[in-house]
Amino acid sequence: MHHSRLCAVLIDCDTSDVDEAAGFWARALGRPVDLSHSSSRGNYRMLETPLDEPIVEIQRVDHESRVHIDIETDDIPAEVGRLEKLGAKVMDQLERWVVMQAPTGQRFCVVRVQRPGFPKNANRWE
Repeated sequence: MHHSRLCAVLIDCDTSDVDEAAGFWARALGRPVDLSHSSSRGNYRMLETPLDEPIVEIQRVDHESRVHIDIETDDIPAEVGRLEKLGAKVMDQLERWVVMQAPTGQRFCVVRVQRPGFPKNANRWE
């Protein structure tokens, strides 16, 4: 048995200036950039997020700009296996997360628990 839930919306930006991109999305979404967040470093900027809402993260990437989601789980291998049974494919296995592709072509990531209060609002899978 494991749990999973929507964790984050990541805005992938093919840009040389992640701060400029984060500034745009902060103004567009009405969420200030949170530079004090431990994940606001390097190619990543976090926007301030209310506790019961998914994280919004801006990241500088070297591929075309797009939006993807993260699914957080207390058991990454079990969640990846569940999603593979639904037709998703593993595209890349990194140290702390797995990049997958849905049967419809969208990329998404399966990550360890990121937000407080887990497993509140999470699905329980047998």
